[in-house]
Amino acid sequence: MPEETIASRIGKAPPPFPTARDVLTVCFRQRGVLSYTFLSVLILTLAYGLLVPSYQAHMEVLLRRGRVDPVVTSGQNPPGQISRGEVTEEDLNSEVELLKDDSLLRKVVEANALAVDDRLSWLPFREKGHEVQVDRATRKLGRRLKIEPVHKTNLIRITFDGSDPTLAERVLESLAAFYVEKHKQVHRSGKEFPFFEQQVSTSQSNLQQAESRLLEFSRKRGVVSAAVERDLVLQRASDLDRQYEQVQIGISEKSRRVEVLRENLALLPPRSTATIRTAENPQLMENLKGRLLSLELQRTELLSKYEPSYRLVQEVENQIAQARAAVLAEQLRPPRDETTEKDPDYAWTKSELEKAEVELSALQASQETVAAELADTRRLAQQLGADAVYQQDLVRSARTAEETYLLYAKKGEEARISDALDDRGIINVAIAEAPVAPVLPKYSGWTILAVALAAAGVSSTGLAFTIDYLDPALRTPDEVVMYLNAPVLASLPRDVA
Repeated sequence: MPEETIASRIGKAPPPFPTARDVLTVCFRQRGVLSYTFLSVLILTLAYGLLVPSYQAHMEVLLRRGRVDPVVTSGQNPPGQISRGEVTEEDLNSEVELLKDDSLLRKVVEANALAVDDRLSWLPFREKGHEVQVDRATRKLGRRLKIEPVHKTNLIRITFDGSDPTLAERVLESLAAFYVEKHKQVHRSGKEFPFFEQQVSTSQSNLQQAESRLLEFSRKRGVVSAAVERDLVLQRASDLDRQYEQVQIGISEKSRRVEVLRENLALLPPRSTATIRTAENPQLMENLKGRLLSLELQRTELLSKYEPSYRLVQEVENQIAQARAAVLAEQLRPPRDETTEKDPDYAWTKSELEKAEVELSALQASQETVAAELADTRRLAQQLGADAVYQQDLVRSARTAEETYLLYAKKGEEARISDALDDRGIINVAIAEAPVAPVLPKYSGWTILAVALAAAGVSSTGLAFTIDYLDPALRTPDEVVMYLNAPVLASLPRDVA
C-alpha cells in the first residue's frame, strides 16, 4: 500500500453512516450466522403460521335512537329531557367501554371455560388458584378482543382472534348476549317498577284518607265550598252594610222632612175662599123705589090734609128716609156671593206629612231588621272564614295526595313500559352482524410466507450486525489505520492466514 494513501487515512474518523459496501461486507463476513438464523426463523415462522393458523371471528353492534328511556325524577315532567335523534361520539365511546368491562369479560371467560391451567404454574413464585386463572384469562381475552367504532357510522366492530374457529364464534356470541344484558342493567336498574308500584299503593291510600276527611268535614259543617260561601256572605254583609247606611240616611232625611211639614202645617189655614161674585139686584131696587114712590105719594096726600108736624106725616117722613137710605145703601153695596173650599197647600202638606210619618216608621222598622240581619251575616262570615281555612288545608292535602298519586302512577306506567320493552328486546343496541365461525384462517399462505421472509431477514440481519458489532477483532487494514493510527506494512488474506 503506498505511504501517501496510508498516511492520508491516519487520524480520520469512521464515516457516520455505513455504506452499502460496509453492509455487504458485514453480511459476507457473518454469512454463516446470517444463513443459519435466516433458515431457522423462516422455518419456525412458516411452521407456526401453517400448523397453528389464526382464525378471526367478528361481529358488529348497531347503536340507534329507537327508544328514549324516561328520566326518573320527583317532578311530573323532568326538565331538560331532550330526545336526540342522532348518536353522538360520546355514546359510541360509552358503549365501547361497556364492551371492555372486566365483569363482562369475566362472564365470557367463565361461560366458555377459557380459564385453563397455566403452563408456568410449576414455578414456585407463580400464583395459583381458580380466581387467578380466571383473572389471567380475562386479561388475555381483553388483549385478544379488538373493539372499535367504525368511522362515520353508528356501528361498533368487534373482532376476536383464536386458533379454534368454533371457540371464536362462541366467545363473540357470549359477549353479545352478556353485553345486551349489561346494557339493560346499566340503563335500567330493574327495581323502578316495584318501587313505583309500592308508592302508588301508598299514595292511593293517602289520597282516599284525604278525600274521606274532606267529605266528612263537608257533611258535618253543611258546606260544599266554604271559601265561595264565605265570599258570598261577605258580599251580602257588604250589601247589608250599605243598605243600613242608606236606611240611616233615609231616617235622618224623613225625620227632618216630618219636622218641616209639621211647621208648615201649623202656619196654613184649613180652608180658603174659592170664588167671590158681586152683582146688582134689579128686583130689589125696583121694590125699594116703588115703596119709596108710594111713601112719597102718601106723604103728599097727608100734607094735603094734615100739618107737616102731624104724627102720621112724621111717620111717613121717617119711612121715606129709611127707604131712601135703603136705596142708597143698595146702590153703594151691591150683593156678593162668596164660596170657600179646603186649602190645597194645607191638604198637600198634611198628606205629605202623613206619608212621611209612614215612611219614617217603615224605615225605622227596616233599620232594626237590617241591623239584625247584618249581625247574623257577620257571625256567619266569621264561621265560614274559619271553615274555609280548615277546608283549604284539607283540599291542599287532598290535592297534594292526588298529585303524588298521579305522579307515581305515571312513573310506574313508564317503568312498566320500559320493563316490557326490555323483556321484548326493544333496546337502543342491536347486533347488526352476528358472529360466524370463520372457515379460512386470518392469514393466507402467501401472507404467512411474506411475514416469515420478512421476519427471517430482519432477525438474521440484526443478529449478524449485532455479533459483528460485539466482535473486538480488527478485520481490515482500514480499521487498523482508522482506530490505531498506525500504518499497515502488510496484510494477508483470511484464507492464507
